[in-house]
Amino acid sequence: MPNLSTDALFILVKSLEKGEKRNFKLYAARNSASADLKIVQLFDALDKMKDYDEEELLRKNESIQKQQLSNLKAHLYDQILSSLRILKQSENIDLQIHEQLDHAKILYNKGLYLQSLRLLDKIKSLTKQNNQVTFLLQVLFLEKKIESLHITRSMQDRAKQLSDEIDEANERLELIAKTSNLSLQLYGWYIQHGHARDDEDRKTLDALIQDPILERVKTVKGFYERLYRYQCHCWYGFITQDFLMHYRYAQKWVDLFEKEESMKQIESAQYIKGLHNLISAHFDLKNIDKFKETICLLEQFSETPIVLNNKNNLIQSFVYLYIAKINQHFLEGTFSEGLAMIPTMEEKLKEIEMYIDSHRVLVFYYKIACLYFGAGDAEKTIDYLNRIINWKVNLRDDLQCYARLLHLIAHYELGNMEVVAYLSKSVFRFMSKMKNLGAVEEVLFNFIKTSIQSGTQVSFESLLDKLQPLEKNKLESRAFMYLDIISWLQSKIENKDVQTIIKEKFEASHK
Repeated sequence: MPNLSTDALFILVKSLEKGEKRNFKLYAARNSASADLKIVQLFDALDKMKDYDEEELLRKNESIQKQQLSNLKAHLYDQILSSLRILKQSENIDLQIHEQLDHAKILYNKGLYLQSLRLLDKIKSLTKQNNQVTFLLQVLFLEKKIESLHITRSMQDRAKQLSDEIDEANERLELIAKTSNLSLQLYGWYIQHGHARDDEDRKTLDALIQDPILERVKTVKGFYERLYRYQCHCWYGFITQDFLMHYRYAQKWVDLFEKEESMKQIESAQYIKGLHNLISAHFDLKNIDKFKETICLLEQFSETPIVLNNKNNLIQSFVYLYIAKINQHFLEGTFSEGLAMIPTMEEKLKEIEMYIDSHRVLVFYYKIACLYFGAGDAEKTIDYLNRIINWKVNLRDDLQCYARLLHLIAHYELGNMEVVAYLSKSVFRFMSKMKNLGAVEEVLFNFIKTSIQSGTQVSFESLLDKLQPLEKNKLESRAFMYLDIISWLQSKIENKDVQTIIKEKFEASHK
């Protein structure tokens, strides 16, 4: 069967906008020999195909021989990237610096040492203005090469100055590399497991956050050193449910970009991610006014050319804006109103399916399922949870577990006690295997088991009394982040909809 994900060239062609396709055609006509224009024929053929099918491609394009297809595809891939490089150069400082570095090397190779050095001096200023330390080191190495091989008489004490600059750049790169590694490790831990589950998890995370590198960068003023340090503390606070820490460092993350506006263009995805974390922090702390205010900031930024002209930024903005909007419905108890967003979300997810990662899709499915559950539609809840349960993907153990638990509760709501009896044992085993079986889950499973044995819904008041004290325990309270079990129980006791209970709580807290 044709598979969209099997051919890199096909995916690249399908990712192009109209303007990018037009630019490629002009580039190919200008830079290719007539014999090379087969790549344009191949480009057009791929552009017309809905799914990649090599047999169909060769059948409809007889001038392309099977034995030459591999080379043609490789050549076309390179030519598309070259055309995009020219088109996108003005939008990317790293591409501009790279081109200038190439020019400096060309001047050097022609023996024009002084011209090369003058250009390198300009590039050096550009790298410093835009925090491009990796390029700065390349500039310094080329300068060192010229000075060591040729007598340029450019200035006195040149050797010492270059050595000092290289040492400083190397030290900065070491700090950036180590703090970014640590940030990635913490984020990777979250993607795999979710929030900290027990003391063992806390020890692992504590060992990471106590890395001496974070103390070393504490007084450093470099942009990237500070960015990755803030990220480390941000991830740690979020994973361990220290929401004040999460908020404090998410705010520092965003403030860093507000102080250095030019970095919003260079590191747009990092700025968007920072806003997402700040929105999440306000959501967890129930700071509704700041929550809405930060959503507005993200919405405004998503309308700027920086985002609109960059597919990656567009996708990031879409993902985080819709997650924020769903969370707003969770906060305010307006679940039924939130359902109106789902068709648009589904359509957009289909449109970007070859770009969006599995983790984001899992999060969307779970949040949509929770929207339906809050709105009282247990059947649709089950439909979306089945997408998670039946999707064999090895990440977010927490979502995998709580999807199954909510799936069980949805069947309980529908009165499908035979299904509940059948599923409860396997869900219990699964959560135990994934180390997601805490006191909250144990109490809930005992409640379900008793209900099945008695054939009736046993006392919800008794269950509520057992669960409420656990909300204050950090390692146990994680369960309430995934499932608002307290509101569900209160809805059963008061004979009201879940969303009515949550809405009443929200209104009472904002009088």
